[in-house]
Amino acid sequence: MPDPRLIESDDFPFEFLSRLAERESWRKEVHRPIYHVHKWWAKRLGSVFRGILLGSILPDGAELRQEFYRNHSFTDLAVFDPFMGSGTTIGEAHKLGLAALGRDINPVAVEAVVTAFGPLDRQQLLAAVDELSETVGSRICNLYRSKDLRGNPCDVLYYFWVMQANCPACGEAVDLFPSFVIARNAYPNRKPQVQILCPYCGSVFAGVNGVKHVACPSCARQFDATEGHAEGAKCNCPHCRNRFTIIDAVRRSNSRPVFRLYAKLILTNKGSKEYVPATPDDLAAYRACSELLKDEVRQGRLQLPALRLAQGFNTRQAMNYGFTSWCDFFNDRQLLALGWLRYGIEQLSDTAARKALRTLFSGVLEFNNLFASYKGEGTGAVRHMFSHHILKPERMPIEAHVWGTPKSSGSFSNLFRSRLLRAIGYREIPTEISGKSGPGRVCAPIFTGKIEDHWPTTDTFATRGVYLSCGDSSATKLPSASIDLVVTDPPFFDNVHYSELADFFYSWQQLNVAHNASGPVSTRHPGEVQDADSDRFSMKLQTVFLECHRLLKDDGLLVFTYHHSREQGWRALAEAILGSAFLVVNSHAVKAEMSVATPKSQAKEPIQLDIILVCRKSANRIGQEQPALHGAIHAAKAKLRRLRDAGFTLSRNDEKTVLYGQALTSLADLTELPEIATRIEAELAITQCDTPSQRRESDQRLLFEEML
Repeated sequence: MPDPRLIESDDFPFEFLSRLAERESWRKEVHRPIYHVHKWWAKRLGSVFRGILLGSILPDGAELRQEFYRNHSFTDLAVFDPFMGSGTTIGEAHKLGLAALGRDINPVAVEAVVTAFGPLDRQQLLAAVDELSETVGSRICNLYRSKDLRGNPCDVLYYFWVMQANCPACGEAVDLFPSFVIARNAYPNRKPQVQILCPYCGSVFAGVNGVKHVACPSCARQFDATEGHAEGAKCNCPHCRNRFTIIDAVRRSNSRPVFRLYAKLILTNKGSKEYVPATPDDLAAYRACSELLKDEVRQGRLQLPALRLAQGFNTRQAMNYGFTSWCDFFNDRQLLALGWLRYGIEQLSDTAARKALRTLFSGVLEFNNLFASYKGEGTGAVRHMFSHHILKPERMPIEAHVWGTPKSSGSFSNLFRSRLLRAIGYREIPTEISGKSGPGRVCAPIFTGKIEDHWPTTDTFATRGVYLSCGDSSATKLPSASIDLVVTDPPFFDNVHYSELADFFYSWQQLNVAHNASGPVSTRHPGEVQDADSDRFSMKLQTVFLECHRLLKDDGLLVFTYHHSREQGWRALAEAILGSAFLVVNSHAVKAEMSVATPKSQAKEPIQLDIILVCRKSANRIGQEQPALHGAIHAAKAKLRRLRDAGFTLSRNDEKTVLYGQALTSLADLTELPEIATRIEAELAITQCDTPSQRRESDQRLLFEEML
């Protein structure tokens, strides 16, 4: 029998990891910038995966709190991640000295990880950006020049646009403003000043947050600043007073909605910011960009995305609004600036710098499109298009300065500093969160900056070797019994469909010569382990787990994180685990995403925990018997108490997640799943009892049911 590992024990200190995870979750891009050089979804926390790897290697009885901050070198072990995503497992394994093998079916994810762990030379990149600044950078900056109210030349930080719909009754264009407050500070209680647009004369003036009735200082008209023409799905026409459904009006046009430029935030020569209305000169400058874009494309000097959207769970809403091509997601000035920037990057002679800046360019797209919006001052001003994890058409989009200034956000120059240079700094001095305020602890060798140039066909791996591959993880072509650990975070069947969203980036990436020569036309793939149907999802996940079973050594562990709020999601997972000849030997709950993340904050019962599921091959389970269901439930309740004692507030869905995760340790046959679901719902009913007497009554009823 294999020796038990620390992560298989109930003494595994998941509270310790949860405290670190909570701190990391607030500024993930600062604490672990290596995983944030490009957008990916459901990024997992590096401190958690460092803990998982250590717990999967160290023997039962080891002290994780001490081992976490030691410099380790497990050079004789190899770990494989079949759902690599942003590369969290790969980076944490590399820091611990393991050979790290990562594979993902999506080329956008793989390209980002290749950049993050490949050659990144600070001086070469700085020189490349300086070269770009002198060529395409200056041309882009000229697109964002205007005049202030006194007629002085100035830089434009942001242009403000509003979506329009034609009233079905009178045919007039209606601005879809939900309110006429167009900007507020991120901390309105401390800085209550807001910017208000007059719907009558178009002036922009300052107001106070929360004040409804205002008078325009330019035209003296009074109005309610908090009520615009659009209210949810409906709109009130200010011309004829007709009330109509917005989506119906948009569909009648048979094209993408029209957007109107109405204001801008400028940076004066004295360094101050001013909100001012858009002028006729601004409108003329935009029309000139449109004509120049047509000419550049006609002359073959610029390439633009041709990939069209396909119907899907995450693309349907955008397509309903007439966004049928990924090129539709940008206005003409954005396309011109981005086209120039991409062309400039492709002309760079330094191959490594060119590849890294390609990835950075792809990240710039996220902040410079018609789905981005304005968060206000006091924080990063641009709310990127995936803040809701869906393609939600934006009625008040913001157009940021594509190249950027020292006082703008979401631009190429800003992201170069905050993403690439920050990632290089972390690679040079990898640190771990200490759980306290202040700098982290240095406890890992520097990143090698080398990715092996082949996918291995033998069970001998380079010391600290990083192997990356794009493809279906149900058929890896790796040797059997060559891997010590499989550590991963699989997708969820009914959540974000990564490929549908990743095509936004890939529509530009496929313009590169390498992609044109051999790449697919979309990142969608029939083998992608994501499906709205739970049975199909389970079968796809099972095929990957079967491959992991083949790759793992007999004493190896499969460890992965998971959470779900519905019994259907746990059933699909259980079918995949048992169908691939694994058994769950233990589970642990850890803090996941930060509580204020948009998808979390909008949920009634948000899941803030991930469950770490520890699996062994069925034939190589440690000698003890599987616990009975009541024993697993008892263990789950004990772990919930440990989390509460550590100061974590848990939702009903958090409790359900912990109960399901631990209940899987008692599962040897799928016929037992209905009993598990019934027992868990009963346990959740106990926690919702209003009085101690009700709780005692429920406890007694469950005890009686167990006796029967």
